[in-house]
Amino acid sequence: MTASEKKEPLVRIYGRLASPEAYRLRDFLHRCDVPFEFIALDSDGQARADAKVAHAKDPRLPVCEFPDGTRMECPSIRQVTEKLGWFAHPSREEYDLAIYGAGPAGLSAAVYASADGLKTVLVERWAVGGQAASSSRIENYLGFPDGISGAELAERAREQACKFGAEILIARAGVRAEMAAGKGVGYLEDGTKIVASASVCATGVEYRRLGLPNAERLLGAGVYYGAGASEGPFTKGEDVYIVGGGNSAGQAAMHMAQFARRIFIVIRGDSLEETLSQYLVERIQAAPNIEVLTHTEVVALHGDKRLESITLADRRNGERREAATRWLFVCIGGIPHTDWADAVGVVRDAAGYLVTGPDLSSAEKWRARWPLDRAPFYLETSVPGVFAAGDVRHGSVKRVASAVGEGAMAVAFVHRYLSRG
Repeated sequence: MTASEKKEPLVRIYGRLASPEAYRLRDFLHRCDVPFEFIALDSDGQARADAKVAHAKDPRLPVCEFPDGTRMECPSIRQVTEKLGWFAHPSREEYDLAIYGAGPAGLSAAVYASADGLKTVLVERWAVGGQAASSSRIENYLGFPDGISGAELAERAREQACKFGAEILIARAGVRAEMAAGKGVGYLEDGTKIVASASVCATGVEYRRLGLPNAERLLGAGVYYGAGASEGPFTKGEDVYIVGGGNSAGQAAMHMAQFARRIFIVIRGDSLEETLSQYLVERIQAAPNIEVLTHTEVVALHGDKRLESITLADRRNGERREAATRWLFVCIGGIPHTDWADAVGVVRDAAGYLVTGPDLSSAEKWRARWPLDRAPFYLETSVPGVFAAGDVRHGSVKRVASAVGEGAMAVAFVHRYLSRG
């Protein structure tokens, strides 16, 4: 089955549909806007004939093939990025600006900083685009009346940043940081050290986990976090359940409705109107194969090697029922990527978001650490020269447009910081 029909595939993947390793590859390539073809192996004979392995559960799966004939067995994301020519090392010992996180906010900061001539490096632990890259179509972003996929928007931004000279390091997770006025040092998991005069944290958020037994075991084998745009074509003729009432859940439902037999949106509240953009509410109401299950939550997952069914509970009367499905997409809440903050003295709020600018006035503990005569700039954290932009920031508006705006605004404050401290 082809997951990208408009372009010649750059990667051909052979594997089991319910394989977490195969899903990671599909998700990564989709987010990076790389055309690929996934061939689902349904039998041992097909595995031997197509993938050249012993059987459909062979540990060498998934197998990736490239146009030049290169074959990789159960490759890591890093191996794939190296093969695609994307894995890079820093070219400088020190930068003007280091940006952590390549979602809309980080990409925007990279574009504006590099266009302004700042020596800029952008570090991303997974794939360019962040959560936005998993969206099948963003329709309320200024200038795109027909909408644009999150992956395509991210790829365009990546090309812009690279055109202006920004260096982008993907599949590189940070493990610790040392932040001080005038210089920040980020240490990546492979030992790489990033030194910069100023930093922008745009690491975003990840979806809150279900916290149910079997949820982690079935991750990538029927349970998925996010909009799951890469999986749409594989749901043909099946029942799909989506947990969450925000725009990501609504976009996922509309995307899956093109393929799946039925879509069920599971929400705890009375209706979608309170949490969803009106245009999505209207489309969901008009879709013949989408049903909204109000006052409902998923309380159990069932399945051995892959998801087979879920248990739904009515929050009003406690009544439970089991529903057969192989597809559960979870788009609930957000947990910011800020585990590093306390160790370097960056103030967070009770939910873990980075506190910046005027909002720091309510966090008294920052005052004793602040070494400058001036107050923090609007997007500046409690450490001078360390800025926050996008969803990771306390009080941010969770929209692509606002994240892009904050990325650009952060660069304006970086200039002010570099010029006068």
